[in-house]
Order: sequence, then structure tokens, then C-alpha cells
Amino acid sequence: MHPASFIGIVTTVIIVGLTQSAVAPGRCETMSPAVPPHTIQLPEPRYDGDVSIEHALRMRRSVRSYKEDPLNLSEISQILWSAQGITNPRGFRTAPSAGALYPLELYVVAGNIKNMPPAIYKYMPHDHALVMKVSGDRRVDLSRAALHQSSIKKAPAVLLFCAVYERTTGKYGQRGIRYVHMELGHAAQNVCLQAIALGLNTAVIGAFRDTEVKMIAKLPADEQPLYFVPIGR
Repeated sequence: MHPASFIGIVTTVIIVGLTQSAVAPGRCETMSPAVPPHTIQLPEPRYDGDVSIEHALRMRRSVRSYKEDPLNLSEISQILWSAQGITNPRGFRTAPSAGALYPLELYVVAGNIKNMPPAIYKYMPHDHALVMKVSGDRRVDLSRAALHQSSIKKAPAVLLFCAVYERTTGKYGQRGIRYVHMELGHAAQNVCLQAIALGLNTAVIGAFRDTEVKMIAKLPADEQPLYFVPIGR
């Protein structure tokens, strides 16, 4: 066989082999972006309700004792949406944010929620979903870090608000710290009022040892814990 013909045959075989490999079953699955493990897609939130804003404002109180009744995913979905839900195609949220920079990060410490294993989950606003970050019931540990406040240990769910200050201070300098705290107040009040509309109760807690909370929740280095909001019946 002429050397040129032999080289042509080998080249053809290699090209065919590569083509078949590219379309082999399962190849596309391997190359597709992986869905984060332990993800919970939340039910769609409601955009109307039976309780007026005036009634919710009148009835809001800090309640620190809760029944052992579990919460459900629809309630958790609505609470999270009220705090940081997306309300506009441009990504605007339920709470105002200086420069639309959104420094807040929101976690759910789940202890007694139907169809939701106990764990610490991070809320992903754009997907309206939760991603597990720390497995197991961590309420007792976090209660200890919060100076043994029993409402964190007894509530079926506890929200943990954190902030990445640099998102805001990068634009506004030191004054950005103030803006982050303003935003936290807006978001937490949304939660308190939404809870009343759902027949639930809340309290807000700012007394805790930051380093312990960061360790228990395995927070990234740039996220600072700011607020606990226990939720229950």
C-alpha cells in the first residue's frame, strides 16, 4: 500500500472514532452543569393573602415560646420570599438595598419542617431554592452560641441573616456598613409581618458569639452573622 493511502486510512479511523465518542450515550450528561446536591426547590410563593398589612402591623409581637408543631415547605417558602425574594425581572427584591447590591445572605436552620431533613440550608433567591450547607439539627449548638436563648433551640425553624459587607462598602465606603444594617432591618421586618399573615410568630435576636456561629454554620470567611429570627406557632 502506498504510504499516503495508509496515512489517509488512519486519519479517517481517528476522525470516526472521535465522532462516535462525542455522541456516546451519557457523554452529554457528564458535560452538563451539575445540579447542586441536597437542593430543595421551594413551592411558588403567594402574591396575595387574607391578612391586611394593617392587621399584621397591629399584631406583630416578639414571641419566644413555640409549640412543637412542625412548619411546612409552603410556609418556609413564603417567609424566605418575603425576606429576599425576587420581585422584578431585573433582580430587584422584596427589601430595598443601597445600589441594588444585595449584601445579605440568608440561611434556614431547619429542625422540624415537614419533608425537609434537619440541616442548615442557604436560600438562593434567583432559584427560589434551598441548598444544604450543614447536615443535622444544629439548633442546640446555635442556641448555646446565642447565650443559651431557648427560642433558637425550640423553634421549628430559625432564620440566620448574614452579610457580605464588601458588596456595599466597595461602592459606598464606611457608610456602606450603615446601609447594610438598614437593609437587614427592612428584610427582618418583612419576615415578622409575613409570619403574622401566616398565623406564625417570630422574635429577633442579635446577641450571640459571632465566631461560634460562623463555625457551626460553616460560613464563608466574608460572611458575617447579624441576626437570628426563630419562627414557630
